[in-house]
Amino acid sequence: MTHSTPARLREGDPAALAEAFREHADAVYRHALWSTGNWSTAEDVVSLTYLEAWRSRERLRPETDSLRPWLLGIATNVSRNTARSARRHQRALARMERSDTVPDFAEEVTGRLADAEQLAAAKAALEGLRRTEREVFTLCVWGGLDYASAAEALGIPVGTVRSRLSRARAKLRDSVKHQAAPRDGTRSASGRELPGGGGQVQHVDSILARTTQENLA
Repeated sequence: MTHSTPARLREGDPAALAEAFREHADAVYRHALWSTGNWSTAEDVVSLTYLEAWRSRERLRPETDSLRPWLLGIATNVSRNTARSARRHQRALARMERSDTVPDFAEEVTGRLADAEQLAAAKAALEGLRRTEREVFTLCVWGGLDYASAAEALGIPVGTVRSRLSRARAKLRDSVKHQAAPRDGTRSASGRELPGGGGQVQHVDSILARTTQENLA
C-alpha cells in the first residue's frame, strides 16, 4: 500500500518533504508575499515554514489529506513572528544615532515585482485590518483556502473564519470609498499620501472583488 505524502512526512521520510515543497512552495510563497509585502522576507518565510514543518511533522494528524492548510498555518505563524522581529529591529535602529543618511531601497526592491503597484495597494489596505482579520483574508483570498481549510490552518472554528472575513470585507469596502475621494490628488481623507492615486483605488477594489469568489462560500 502506498502511503500519502502527509503520512510519509509524518513518518520522517525526507522525500515526502521534497514533494511537499514542489507541490506547495509557490502557494506558501504567495501567502507570505501578501502577508509581509516584501519578496525577500517572503523567501525567508518559505524556508522557515518548511524547516518548522519538518520539525513538527509528528503533529500531523494521520487523517490529513492535504498539506496545504497545515503549511499555510505554519507560514502564518512564521510571518507573524517575522513581523514582530522586524518591529523590534526597527525600534532598535530608531534608538541608534545616525550621522549619515541611509538610502531607501524600498522602491527598487518593490520594482522587482511584476505587480508591485498592486502589492503596495494591498499592503496599504490590509494595514487597516486587525491581525486576525488579515490572516483570515490572506489565507482565503490569496491562499485559496475555503472556510474549513482556513479554520484548520489557524486552529479556529469555521464560524470565526466567516465572521473575521466578513469584517475584513466591510473594512476594505470602507477603505475603497475613502481612497476614491481624492481623484485629482494623492491624499486620502486622513491626509496620508496614496501612491498611484486613482490607480491604487482600482487595485484595492480588485482585491475586494476577489473575496466574493464562489470557492469561499
